[in-house]
Amino acid sequence: MNPRLLTLALITDVFPEPEDNERLLARLRDARARGAQLAVLPELPLNRWAPATRTPSGADAEPPAGPRASALAAAARTAGLAVLGGTIARDPSSGRRHNTALLLDPTGKERLRYRKIHLPDEEGYWEAHHYEPGDRLHAPVDVGGFGIGVQVCSDANRPQGCNALAAMGAEVILVPRATPAESYPRWRLVLRADAVTSCAYVVSVNRPGAPSGGIIGGPSMVAGPSGDVLLETTDPVAVVTLEKAALEHARRQYPGYLDVRADVYGRAWRDVAGG
Repeated sequence: MNPRLLTLALITDVFPEPEDNERLLARLRDARARGAQLAVLPELPLNRWAPATRTPSGADAEPPAGPRASALAAAARTAGLAVLGGTIARDPSSGRRHNTALLLDPTGKERLRYRKIHLPDEEGYWEAHHYEPGDRLHAPVDVGGFGIGVQVCSDANRPQGCNALAAMGAEVILVPRATPAESYPRWRLVLRADAVTSCAYVVSVNRPGAPSGGIIGGPSMVAGPSGDVLLETTDPVAVVTLEKAALEHARRQYPGYLDVRADVYGRAWRDVAGG
């Protein structure tokens, strides 16, 4: 395994029923056979798209080690592949629900748990009715020698999240999402801007238009650290290899070499918050 290369699989597919678990495993095995070290699934890949309506259901959420999380871990372990998936996780003590991304290693062990921070609340995306926002970024974790950070869908529209993750050591920022096809040109712009301003790879996997239902659909994509689009796809399984050399080049060039100045921006945000 070359520590200067990382091969990712984009799985543009969802698995909302228990009987879909075999198809999930087949997708992961396909990705592994193509050389992938990490498979990235869309937002809430084992759920139906519940926020299509305002009314939440208890069946959509589960405790931290519930059946969907367990199915993801079992699939990762059986395929021998790191996997980014997610669930609507319900806190056992408070009952609060969060849209939660889960990064699992090839043994099925959880490496990262991140709660979506920015929640839409509009037709087809009544997310604020279904779960509560998270309140912190998660430090990047190592996969195959690359620092991996996570945002979820709307989080990427606040670029300070990606910028902060890159400053914390993220070289690849994973952005599972659920967005309509007609908004893809804007998403393409936003994700490229996140990549170039963070000098990091941005990998975003979307829910497909069917069988997920609703108005969701449009390509998954990978943007390189200089803002170039490396892959756009609606294929159920697509593979791309990321290179350390491209990261190093981007970070030597403009704007990569500019100071981060966390002191200046930290003070500004504390002022905004009234701290």
